[in-house]
Amino acid sequence: MANMEQQRDAKSKSVAVVGCGWFGFALAKQLVEEGYRLTGCKRSIDELALLTDAGIEAFQLQLGADADVKPDAQALQGVLQTDFLVVNIPPRLKRGNGAYLQELQQLVALTQGWQYQGIVFISTTGVYPSQDKLMTEVDAVAETLDSQTLLDAEALFGAQKNSCILRFAGLVGPKRHPGRFLAGKTDVPGANVAVNLVHLSDCVRAVSTILAASCQGKTIAPIYNLCAPLHSTKAEFYQAAAQSLGLVPPMFNQLTMPSKVIIGEAIVADLGFSYQYASPLAMLAACE
Repeated sequence: MANMEQQRDAKSKSVAVVGCGWFGFALAKQLVEEGYRLTGCKRSIDELALLTDAGIEAFQLQLGADADVKPDAQALQGVLQTDFLVVNIPPRLKRGNGAYLQELQQLVALTQGWQYQGIVFISTTGVYPSQDKLMTEVDAVAETLDSQTLLDAEALFGAQKNSCILRFAGLVGPKRHPGRFLAGKTDVPGANVAVNLVHLSDCVRAVSTILAASCQGKTIAPIYNLCAPLHSTKAEFYQAAAQSLGLVPPMFNQLTMPSKVIIGEAIVADLGFSYQYASPLAMLAACE
């Protein structure tokens, strides 16, 4: 019934997904199935056929000072002037804090003058400090240069009308199995630390829920966390994750560390969203 209602609400609505990588492509394919008209971009022109084959109107978009192909604002109007905009540009902060903000500023400039019914900006729970605390949407702090950059990025889109910031916890899913992260390592600290993860399918469903709520005229908060409601410890989860792949589980030392717990329940209370994968351990079988 819910899927039929979403298809009815999506009829004739258009969505532009900027950044059709691992998550963005999965999202775009799902939105096509729900009846939205989709446009989506890749940096390389050689990858556009992948989107076209999935029913997505594909276009090339390279942002930043190092772009080989400079964006043509007039040419992009047809693919960016949609009802909804989903921005999914990876921060890649190790490449330099400035590059990420420059790319986002360039995108904002390309969309100026167009009024979206809704904007969803994909962010991260990396905006929260490493403290023994339950973290809700109001607890973000610029603890480091990277977290300041992430908050500056959120501010760019938070200043746009009808925007919603969606902060993902650690993202896992097919081809991103966490069992390899710590396998075979020894003397690992922080066995006590809570694991904050979310599965790819729940991330896709969350964006779909937000778009459907906007189509229905529901009130949407400016920021939502997305994190499985149950939290294993780091030792419990990563040992089980390695064993599920037949790898050597990590060995932890006795050093405890601050354990922040991301609370992702506001989207549940506001929009009736439900997590398909309620705990990190439940995600393991769906990551292969």
